[in-house]
Amino acid sequence: MRKILWIPLMVLLFTTAACSKKSVDPNPPTGGGGTVTPPVTNGKVLPAGAGDGVTFINSGTSAIFNLYAPGKTSVAVIGEFNSWAATAMNNTPDGKSWWIQIDNLDASKEYAYQFLVDGNLKVADPYCEKILDPDNDKYIPASVYPGFKAYPTGQTGIVSVMQGNQPAYTWKSPAFTRPDKNKLVIYELHMRDFVATHSYKTLTDTLNYLSNLGVNAIELMPVNEFEGNSSWGYNPSFYFAVDKYYGTKNDLKALIDECHARGIAVILDMVLNHSFGQSPMVQLYFDKGTNKPLSTNPWFNVNPTHPYNVGYDFNHESAATKYFAKNVMKFYMSEYKIDGYRFDLAKGFTEKVSSDDASFAAYDPSRIAIWNEYNSFIKTIDNNNFYTILEFFGGDREEKELSDNGMMLWSNINYNFNEATMGWVPTSNFSRLYFSNHTGFTQPDNIISYMESHDEERLMFKNIQYGNASGSYSVKNLSTALARQEAAAAFLLTAPGPKMIWQFGELGYDVSIDQNGRTGEKPIHWDYNNDPQRHKLYSAFAKLIKMKIKNPIFNTSAISYNAAGSVKMAFLNASGQNVVVVGNFDVNSQAVTVAFPTAGTWYDYVSGSSITVTLPYNATYAPGEYHIYSDVVLK
Repeated sequence: MRKILWIPLMVLLFTTAACSKKSVDPNPPTGGGGTVTPPVTNGKVLPAGAGDGVTFINSGTSAIFNLYAPGKTSVAVIGEFNSWAATAMNNTPDGKSWWIQIDNLDASKEYAYQFLVDGNLKVADPYCEKILDPDNDKYIPASVYPGFKAYPTGQTGIVSVMQGNQPAYTWKSPAFTRPDKNKLVIYELHMRDFVATHSYKTLTDTLNYLSNLGVNAIELMPVNEFEGNSSWGYNPSFYFAVDKYYGTKNDLKALIDECHARGIAVILDMVLNHSFGQSPMVQLYFDKGTNKPLSTNPWFNVNPTHPYNVGYDFNHESAATKYFAKNVMKFYMSEYKIDGYRFDLAKGFTEKVSSDDASFAAYDPSRIAIWNEYNSFIKTIDNNNFYTILEFFGGDREEKELSDNGMMLWSNINYNFNEATMGWVPTSNFSRLYFSNHTGFTQPDNIISYMESHDEERLMFKNIQYGNASGSYSVKNLSTALARQEAAAAFLLTAPGPKMIWQFGELGYDVSIDQNGRTGEKPIHWDYNNDPQRHKLYSAFAKLIKMKIKNPIFNTSAISYNAAGSVKMAFLNASGQNVVVVGNFDVNSQAVTVAFPTAGTWYDYVSGSSITVTLPYNATYAPGEYHIYSDVVLK
C-alpha cells in the first residue's frame, strides 16, 4: 500500500504559480507593512484565494506570501519592502504552511525577497517567476535581458523577485491547431548551442530556417532556471522562473507566439525526476553532514531509487511532490500556451529501488500509476492534442500501457542508424524504427523515433572518424558521408509515426558530443548552410519532411520491412496506394530483387523520374543509393 501524505492546503489544488496571480479578497487581513510583526501566530487560516508563493491583491499593492514548510519552528519574510528586517509569518492550523500579508506596495515595482526559516536559513521562493543570482547574473548581457534588476546590496544567496503588475504580453496568433501526432516532425534544439546570442529574440528571428525545413514542432531543452548559465538545463533549481540567460519571459512568449503563427508547436523539455542544490525545496530539509535530503523532506528521497539519477531524487509517491509537479505542469500550459512536455528521465518516477538497468527497466505498475495520474491531470488542463512525451526506455509491456493512455515514447535508433551510415552492415538492423517491432503496438502514433538527440554521438562525426571503405569509395569522405545521411533520413521519415531531428543534423553537423565535455558548449556552424554539399542535405531533409506531412500513406499501420542486411526495404500501403523505400547501406554495389507489390509505372520521389516495373524486379544499387517509389505521384 502506498503511503499518502494528506496536505490540507490541497483545497487550493493546482493554483498557478503565484508571482503573477491575483485573487479577490473583500476583507484582506492587515500584514507586516514593512515592519517586524509580533511572534508567530499559530492556527491562523490562510486567506481564501491565496496560492503558493506570492498572491497579489488590492490591484497589486498588497501581497500574501505563502510557503509550505511543515515542521519548521518559524518562518519570516525579508525583502526590499521591509528593509530586509524579518516580518514573522503566521502558521496555518495544520502547522504546515506559513503566510503573511504585506501592504503598501508599489504595484509597478520589482521587489527582491527571501524567506528566513528557523532564524538561520535564507531561501528564495520556490514559486517565484524570477530570481537574482549574485554569481551568474553579471555574465548575462543587457542585449539578452535588458533593464536588469541589480542584486540587492548586503544580501547573500539566491533571492526571489516579485512584481504586482508585470509587463503584459499580448498574444497575436489566433487559436493554434496542433499537428496530428502521426504527422509530427520535431526539431530538438538547445538555445545556447543553436544561436550565438543564446536568446529567444534571436531564435524568433531565425524561424525562417526552421519553417523552410518544414518541421512542425520545436522541442526546447530545459528553459527554467538551472544552476549556472551555460548548461544543458538538466540541473534545475527554480521551476516557475525561465532562465534569464535566454531572455525575458515575454521574449519566450513572443517566440511561442511566432511559432504558432507559422504552424509550429512548441514542446518544453521538463525535468521533474530530480532537482539540484540551489532549489529551496532541497535546502529546506537538508543534512549538510551527509550531503543528502533529510528523511523529513516532503519532496525528495534521502537516496535515489535508481542508478541513473543526478542531483536529488524527487519522490513521486509523495502527495507534496505530486502537488508541486502538477502546479509546474499547469503553469507553462496556462501562462505560456505551450503544446507539450518531453519529460526527462521519466522512467525514474518510481519508488521501486533498482541498482542496474535491467531492474530499473522491469515492469513497474506503481510507475505506470504515477504517469497515468500525471497524464490525466494534464488532460484536465488541455485535452486538445497536447503532447505528453516520455524519455522512458523501458520494456515494451510498460511502454504499451503508457501509450494506450495517449502518452508518447522516445525511441532511440541512433546506434543502428549510425552503423548503417558508417557502412558496417552486420550491426545495422534498424527494425525498431517500425512500430510493429514494439511488442503489442498496433499503431505508430505514440512512438517518436530518431537518429540523433542531444544525448547521442553525432552520426556524421562517426561517419568521418570510423566509416567503412571499399576501393575508392570511403564513408570518411565528406560528400560520401553526407549522401549516406540522406539515405538514412529517407528511412527515418518514411516510417509511420512521429519523428525527431536533433539540431543541425540536417546540415551534417560533425562535432563530437564530447568536445569541450559532454554538456559543454559546442561551436555553432551556421556556415555549414553556405556549403553546397551540406545545404544539399538540408534540402533533402526539407523535401522528405514535406513528403511525410503531406501524404497520408506515411501515417499507415500497414507496413512490412526488411531492415537487416545491405539493402534495406520498407513497403507501405494505404487506401490502394503503395510506397516502396529501398537503400543500399553497404560500401559495395549490391544486386537485389525488390518485391514491388505490382508491375507497372512507379514514381521516384527522390529523382522525380519514373520506372517501369516488371516482376520480378531485379536491380543493382550503388553504395549509398536510395529511392522512394510510389505507384501514385506523391505530393
